[in-house]
Amino acid sequence: MSHVTAPVFTKSLLHPRYWVTLAMMGLMYLMSWLPYFIQYRLGQVFGRLGMRVVKKRKKTIERNLELCFPDMAKEERDEIVKQNIDNTGLALFETGMAWFWPDIRVERHVDYEGFEHIHELEKQGKGVLLIAVHSLNLELGARAFGMKTPGVGVYRPNKNPCFDYFQFHGRVRSNKYMIDRKDVKGMLRALRKGERVWYAPDHDYGRRRSAFAPLFAVENACTTTGTSLLADASDCALVPFAMVRNNEHGRYTLKVFPPLEAFPKNDPEAAAAYVNKAIERSIMEAPEQYMWLHRRFKTRPEGEPSLYD
Repeated sequence: MSHVTAPVFTKSLLHPRYWVTLAMMGLMYLMSWLPYFIQYRLGQVFGRLGMRVVKKRKKTIERNLELCFPDMAKEERDEIVKQNIDNTGLALFETGMAWFWPDIRVERHVDYEGFEHIHELEKQGKGVLLIAVHSLNLELGARAFGMKTPGVGVYRPNKNPCFDYFQFHGRVRSNKYMIDRKDVKGMLRALRKGERVWYAPDHDYGRRRSAFAPLFAVENACTTTGTSLLADASDCALVPFAMVRNNEHGRYTLKVFPPLEAFPKNDPEAAAAYVNKAIERSIMEAPEQYMWLHRRFKTRPEGEPSLYD
């Protein structure tokens, strides 16, 4: 059995050590019922306050943008940094929307593009590896995607069992079931059965099962070769998508791109570079909404110095 067993809420989760988590979840639930425009403004406030407290994160955002877009005017990068900080605060609210909003409210805020690609692959009975990126609204994007066509979530259990309970049940609302991110065999079984499996290969996961490939202007970005492993072993389709928020009217567009063609088979390094090109495209749909606070380039080739101070 590949499915992650659903966490159960027990009396042990009422222990004082979890009161902060319970209070946070309760607050997220209550705030999720506020009108959207109020949540949007509060998100901006939270983001700006948070970056004043955790100044290292702002420096990481600035450094990542500098590394990826060295030819971009500093004024333009500074504007992206400012918007990204606002969006980082809003991510807390968008997670609450994803975990607690009823379907009808999600539907009112989301438009869909390109789902004909998913429907065609479904008719063919072909498994789909959904190439996601860590946009700040990914939780809401996953919820909206699953409402349209449910898939299988790849999941990392949280060490805090109380938070894990809410995280799991929030994510499984529109997924068929969840698979542990380390369960490669489970992912392959799902893909071979024609399921749609979530996968986000855009972060730096360390040297294990990785290759160095270009990403934007960074020549050597440590990139997982897991995409290649899954695609080679299951003959699935690879379909990128992006969730983009329009700040003017508070609506989201979930864009599904055509399946990737000419994917390099049995060549993990070439595949890593190929997938990074698709990741770049998804990020550029709304670069200010991407999770730039992650130290994406922390793992360097042997002998190279850190790109971060």
